[in-house]
Amino acid sequence: MRGLEKRVAIVTGAAGGIGREICRRFFEEGTNVVALDVNADALKKLAADLGAGDERVFCIAVDITEYANVKAAVDRGHSHFGRLDILVNNAGWDVASPFLKTEPELWDKIIAINLKGPLNLHKAALPHLIAGGGGKVVNVASDAGRVGSSGESVYSACKGGLIAFSKTIARETARDNIRVNVVCPGPTDTALLRSFVGEGEYGQKIYDGLKRAIPLKRLGQPQDIPGLIAFLSSEDADFMTGQVISVSGGLTMNG
Repeated sequence: MRGLEKRVAIVTGAAGGIGREICRRFFEEGTNVVALDVNADALKKLAADLGAGDERVFCIAVDITEYANVKAAVDRGHSHFGRLDILVNNAGWDVASPFLKTEPELWDKIIAINLKGPLNLHKAALPHLIAGGGGKVVNVASDAGRVGSSGESVYSACKGGLIAFSKTIARETARDNIRVNVVCPGPTDTALLRSFVGEGEYGQKIYDGLKRAIPLKRLGQPQDIPGLIAFLSSEDADFMTGQVISVSGGLTMNG
């Protein structure tokens, strides 16, 4: 992709399924990566698997729900590479359960990771992007945020909120040469989706229903997502902002 070599990208949830593949794609494109994840051991494995040292992939273990820690991590990444060009908010988490069987403590955790976390990253990273003359933000939401998803009520609310937030930030920062776009994966074969199977009969029902609803007749794979993210982060997408793009195998709804 044009304009990705020697750029610097922050990726959250970097050590997970989709996050690992995003980091791999950026690495292959010549982009330097600030890899953020709550799991320090998984970050070490990511760097080892890529065969990358700190000069290409700078790993920082951080809880994205804590703004002070996020700001410190973003500032460290910027200082390490001397610039920041791209922010990819990929981290996410959920538990499959009907809304009336959930409790406020669970809502708080889901909201903190899936909505507050990206807000923290925008607050910490946007000043660096603006000071550097502009940049790209790609927020990984979910088709659950576009059309809803049974068993994922609060998660869907967070991802819908992230979509609306992204459209607003795209408007607010356009004058600063910032492009903000959203990628909405459909059901993707990650540890998060597979965890639904371990949550009993209800989780299995959700998992099976999602698979049946995909016209292409397969779950998405983590490798299906990074190409679009690389495109939206590149110069080829310089005239795109405030867009929401589904990567779902044709999925439009989930009962």
